[in-house]
Amino acid sequence: MVPDGQAEPYQDEARRSGADEEAQLLEQFDYEEDGDDAPDQRRRLAQRRWRLTRWLSGPDPPRIQAVKPLLPSMQRSPLALLDRHFPTPRRKLVLLAAFLVLWAAAFYLPLRAGTLALADGRTSAPVVNLDCVDALWSRKNGCGLDGIDCQPFRASANASLAFRCPARCASVQVLNPRPVGPQEVSYRPLVVGGDGYYRGDSFVCGAAIHAGLVGDGAGGCGRLERVGQRDAFASSMSNGIESIAFDSYFPLAFTVSADPTIRCSPDLRIPLLYISLLFTALFSAFTASPRLQFFVVFAAIFAHVSLVSDPPDASFHNTSVLPDHVSRFAERLLPAAFCAVVLYRTCVVKALRGLEAQLEKTVFWLGGFWFGALSNYTFDWIPIQRLTAHDLEQQPGAKVALAAILLVLCLIVAQQIYGFWLEGRLLRYLALYGLFLGGIAICLVVPGLDFRLHHYVLALLLLPGTGMQTRSSLLYQGLLLGLFVNGIARWGFDSILQTPAALRGDGSLESMIPSVEPPLISSAANGSSTISFSLPVAAGIDGISVLVNDVERYRQFFMAEAARNFTWARPAELALPEYLRFAYMKDGMALDYTKAGTWFANGSWNMIEPQ
Repeated sequence: MVPDGQAEPYQDEARRSGADEEAQLLEQFDYEEDGDDAPDQRRRLAQRRWRLTRWLSGPDPPRIQAVKPLLPSMQRSPLALLDRHFPTPRRKLVLLAAFLVLWAAAFYLPLRAGTLALADGRTSAPVVNLDCVDALWSRKNGCGLDGIDCQPFRASANASLAFRCPARCASVQVLNPRPVGPQEVSYRPLVVGGDGYYRGDSFVCGAAIHAGLVGDGAGGCGRLERVGQRDAFASSMSNGIESIAFDSYFPLAFTVSADPTIRCSPDLRIPLLYISLLFTALFSAFTASPRLQFFVVFAAIFAHVSLVSDPPDASFHNTSVLPDHVSRFAERLLPAAFCAVVLYRTCVVKALRGLEAQLEKTVFWLGGFWFGALSNYTFDWIPIQRLTAHDLEQQPGAKVALAAILLVLCLIVAQQIYGFWLEGRLLRYLALYGLFLGGIAICLVVPGLDFRLHHYVLALLLLPGTGMQTRSSLLYQGLLLGLFVNGIARWGFDSILQTPAALRGDGSLESMIPSVEPPLISSAANGSSTISFSLPVAAGIDGISVLVNDVERYRQFFMAEAARNFTWARPAELALPEYLRFAYMKDGMALDYTKAGTWFANGSWNMIEPQ
């Protein structure tokens, strides 16, 4: 073993012979060109190409990078201890089997206990598991006319819901603008209100955290009660979530409260993380085989991410999420294992083969692996949710963060290029990354599709550049392997070529919006008032939808004459503003809504801003 960048030089006769032959051919070429009176420029160009190729080939002889262990006797002590007490391969195999069985039992039993279906002591119904984005109200006009599809609004025998929230919901945000009265909210938790009750479209788990009922670190249980229409939802800052204000009425509000009749087992992701860290660290320290090290650790961390630290979404209102998580784990593990075989043969074995620094391997390679696999924790502070042009433009701080990441990445790439140059492997890796760039260029010009650089794809692209044995390469390789595992276990093999609709998700359709003329406002003797609009008709459009306070109150199609006029009445006792948005209908779906127009309590109207 030799230290990083200080390997002992050795003679590479084949390489020297090849270089001499190339020089002789170049001299012969020069001689022939001289005889033919060829221009000096062509000779100089050929010489420059030859010198560049020879320089890119690295030093002669190459200097193979290797890690020389710090305190070697201490780092080899785990293997020496293993050989002393388990000297034969058969005993080692029995020990390995017992270790893996103990590991599986220590992992599965707490996992099973923490995900069993729980009972509601009041109704004897199962406690419902919610995802962080679950709400009682759907976006846009998803609840139908007057919210008919999201009833009941008020407390009834079926209006109480015993729920359980997972951990880490406080940081879950809406990524595309969501209307809340005059505002369009994005890149923050959708929690509206908080002075005792919340608007119906609020994230239930976010509201429970805001109310102090559920902890963000461990999740928890509670009871939700629908309380019907409420007015004037106040904003407040509580438990790390700043709720959103809404100064009008909404037909559905809810409260969250603790209920001792609900049996709620604690979230065990922290104890399970300690178990996984302990077993993988012990396995890494006492394992000399690169193949065994990689595949066992890969499977273990993949299982931990899939089932514990960052599991995929479960079925809506499921009573036990474990079957869903195990199903997704089994679905994604097999193709991920195929990728793991390729990664092992192309880059992992180059970093781990012959490595005797057991403790440094555990710290750098395994530590980096865990750091990347827990990216929903370790990289959560970076203000980049999705690597798309729209998100980079809209999310505060995203451009600066991306610039900083690219700068760090350039420095790392330069370091790795130097390492490959020392080993004489730079040319082949330049050719490989040339193929990668060519493939990306082809993807960028495919018509009708957008190239999406998922973080698992980024890891696959960069991992070949870690195929050498240095401490920094061990760290980078572990980190990229962790990002790959997190991306696949959480999101699956999402396509690198996606349609604009798939990238858009629930964002703006970039569609035509109605141009609404100033309304006619009239008042009656009893103090009530009405506001009337003449709705525009557009070619290729089926109808029009109107939201009042983010609830669909009008939907008509242009086949009827009534669809060209909309009138909304306000009772005399209502002293709150109302917010109206308009959208065309096409093929039964509402297109983009306008910005909110405000009908103030004093009867005045604020014109909708043009878009």
